[in-house]
Amino acid sequence: MNPLTTTPNVPKARIVTKLSPLSVADTTARLLAIAAARGMKIFAVIDHSGEAEDVGLDLRDTKLLIFGSPQAGTPVMQAVPLSALDLPLKVLVWLDERQTKLSYTTPAELAARYDLSDDLASRFAGIDSITDAVIHREA
Repeated sequence: MNPLTTTPNVPKARIVTKLSPLSVADTTARLLAIAAARGMKIFAVIDHSGEAEDVGLDLRDTKLLIFGSPQAGTPVMQAVPLSALDLPLKVLVWLDERQTKLSYTTPAELAARYDLSDDLASRFAGIDSITDAVIHREA
């Protein structure tokens, strides 16, 4: 199975979805550990499925991880204040039937959305290596 897929109904250039060999809980923990080890700040973990359960609704296991580097993101927001709508970076870890997936907006989409210079756009590139490390069990 290809560990990199596109998300249905979303153009390829906008969202990337990677397949994780781990559970949602283990994928979430691994992503948080790798981001922290790389000096990134963990801003929040939103447990969408847990919140749904709290109000009596069913939702597949779904977690939104929000993390980033103020040192990397602040210059982007200084240059383009509306980029704060997409920062810090976000990764959705979710269960699609029996397959755990990680989905996020591509760095190229974020750069295009805010018409960023190459220097500012390069500040988003780390999300690819972090998610690769999660699914390939690399540090």
